[in-house]
Amino acid sequence: MSTTSTPSPAASPEPTPAAPGAKAPERPAYAAQAGRSGGPFGGARVAEKSLNFLPSLRRLLGELQPERWVLLGAVLLTVVGIGLSVMGPRILGQATDIIVAGITGAGGLDFYRLGTTLLLALGLYVVSSLVLLLQGYLLNGAVQRSVRRLRDGVEAKVHRLPLSYFDRQTRGELLSRVTNDIDNVAQSLQQTLSQLLTSLLTVVGVTIMMFVISPVLAVIALVTIPVAIGVTTVIGKRAQKLFVAQWKSTGELNSHIEEAFTGQSLVKVFGRQREVEQVFADKNDAVYRASFGAQFVSGLIMPTMFFIGNLNYVVIAVVGGLRVASGTMTLGDVQAFIQYSRQFTQPLTQVASMANLLQSGVASAERVFEVLDAEEQTVEGVVTLPPVRGRVEFEHVSFSYTPEQPLIEDLTITAEPGQTVAIVGPTGAGKTTLVNLLMRFYDPQSGRILLDGVDVTTIPRALLRSAVGMVLQDTWLFHGTIHENIAYGRPDASEADILAAAEATYVDRFVRSLPDGYDTVIDEEGSNVSAGERQLITIARAFLADPTLLILDEATSSVDTRTEVLVQKAMAALRSARTSFVIAHRLSTIRDADVILVMEAGAIVEQGSHTELLERRGAYWRLYEAQFAAAAE
Repeated sequence: MSTTSTPSPAASPEPTPAAPGAKAPERPAYAAQAGRSGGPFGGARVAEKSLNFLPSLRRLLGELQPERWVLLGAVLLTVVGIGLSVMGPRILGQATDIIVAGITGAGGLDFYRLGTTLLLALGLYVVSSLVLLLQGYLLNGAVQRSVRRLRDGVEAKVHRLPLSYFDRQTRGELLSRVTNDIDNVAQSLQQTLSQLLTSLLTVVGVTIMMFVISPVLAVIALVTIPVAIGVTTVIGKRAQKLFVAQWKSTGELNSHIEEAFTGQSLVKVFGRQREVEQVFADKNDAVYRASFGAQFVSGLIMPTMFFIGNLNYVVIAVVGGLRVASGTMTLGDVQAFIQYSRQFTQPLTQVASMANLLQSGVASAERVFEVLDAEEQTVEGVVTLPPVRGRVEFEHVSFSYTPEQPLIEDLTITAEPGQTVAIVGPTGAGKTTLVNLLMRFYDPQSGRILLDGVDVTTIPRALLRSAVGMVLQDTWLFHGTIHENIAYGRPDASEADILAAAEATYVDRFVRSLPDGYDTVIDEEGSNVSAGERQLITIARAFLADPTLLILDEATSSVDTRTEVLVQKAMAALRSARTSFVIAHRLSTIRDADVILVMEAGAIVEQGSHTELLERRGAYWRLYEAQFAAAAE
C-alpha cells in the first residue's frame, strides 16, 4: 500500500455529497449556488423562468408524433362528424319552412315530407354522435400513450442524471415535476385536443353554411372573430406568467411538505412545529395567490366571449327579422342561421376557455422539459471488465465539488488485492469523497482511478458497481419483507444463501424473535425495527452480494457494543480475500486493518498499521487520544 498526496493550502471542509442512501451532506456554498432558501424546512427556491409558450407548445405537440396516424384518423372522423352535425340546422330550417307553407298555403301540411325531413335530421345527429364518440376514443388513447412515453422518458432520464443534479434539487421539487406536472400535462392535452379540434372544425363548417344561407348575415357574424382573438390574446398574455408562478409555487410547497413529513421526529424534538407550520402557511398562501390569479384572469375569457356572442346574436336576430319582413329570406333560413350563429360563437368561447388549460399544461410541460434537458452524466464506457482481482489505484487524482473550494489535489493511493484499507480523519476531510469517486458517483477533474489496471471511466457504471458492495451509515431499506430486503443484494440467491448471510451477520438472531420472522414487512421508514437491526440487514445484503470490492462507511455506527463485536467478526469474514475500504470514526473498529490512511483537508497525512501510527504520535495518535484517553479521564 502506497500513497502520495499534495495537500491543498486552500482546502476547505468537504461538502461530502454522498451516494444514494448515504448520509446527507452539508454544503453551504453549494446550496447557495443552487438557490436554496435558508431556514428550517424552507424547501427549494427555484429560479423563475418566463414561459416561452409557442416553442414549448410545439415541443409538447411533438410528443404526439408517434401517434400521427391515429391522430390523422381522429381528424378525419372529426371532419365527418362535424360535417354531419352542421347539416342538422339547415335541415331543421327546411322542416320549419314545410310547417309554415302548410299553415299559410291551401294544400295543408305535408306530414310525410315533414316526417322524412325530421328523421333525416335525427339520423344525422345520431351518426355524428357515434363518429365523434369513436374520435374521442382514438384521441384519448393517443394522448395517454404519449404521456406514458413522456413519463417513461423522465424515469429513464432520472437514472442518467449525475448525483450532482440531485444535490442541487430537493426531492419534493423533483417529485412535483415528475408527478403533478406530468399529470397536469395529461389533463391539459386530454381536455384541449379533442375540444380544440372539434371547435375549430365546427367554426369552419358553420361558416360555410352561413355563407350558403346569407352572405350578409355571415359577414356580420364574422366580426366576432377578430374581437374574440383580441380579447383572448390580451387576457392570455397576463395569464401565462401567473400559470408559471402557480406550478413553481406548487413545487416549492411539495418540497417543504416532503421535508417536513420526513423530518417529523426532528421537528418535534426541537419544538419547531410552529415554525414549520408558518413556512407551510406562507407557501400555501403563495400557491393560493398564484392559483387564484391564474384561474381568475384566464377565467375572464369565458364571460367576455359570452357577452360578445350575445351581442352578435342580437344583431343577427334584428337584421334577420328585417330580411324576413322584406321577403329576402324565409323564416326557416333565419331560424337555421340563428342556430348557426350560436354554433359559431359557442366553439369560439370553448376555444377561448381552453386557453387557460393549455397555458397551464404548457407551463407544466416546460418544467418537465427542464428535467429532460438537464445535463447527463458522462458517456458510459464500453470496456468489458475481466474477473476482478481488486487492485485499486488512485493516480494523481484532483477533485472539488465547486471550483472555488479545492478539496482533493494530486492524490495517489494503491490498494492491493485482499487488503483492508481504513480511512480515518475529521469530518470534512474527504473520506466519503474517495468512495464517491471510486463508485463513479462523481468523476475527478484530473488524474485516473484504476481497477486492476483498467481506467474506471472506461467501464460501464453498472458493471463497475456490480463488483462493489456498500454498507452505509444511513441505512436504506425499501417497503417489503426482511427476506426481500436481504435478497436485494443478489436476486438469484437461493433460500439457503439468504439464510446463511442472515446467520453470518446476526440478523437471524433477532428475526427469529419477530412474530412473522423473515416475512416481517418493513415500512417505508423502517420504524418497526431498530436502527441497529436495520444496519444489520444492510450488512446481510452486502454479505449475500459477495462483492470483490467492499466499502464500509461507518457500517457499525448504529449497533450496540456487544453486537458490534459480533458484527466485526462477520465483517472480518466478509473482508476475507477481497479489497475493502473502511471509513470509520470509531477507531476501535479498524485496529485490524492492513493499512490505515489518515486524511486531513483532502490529503493523506499519515499511513500505516494501528500500532505503527500510535508509535509515531502524529495525527492518528491525536485522534486516538481524543477518543479514548479523554474519555478515560
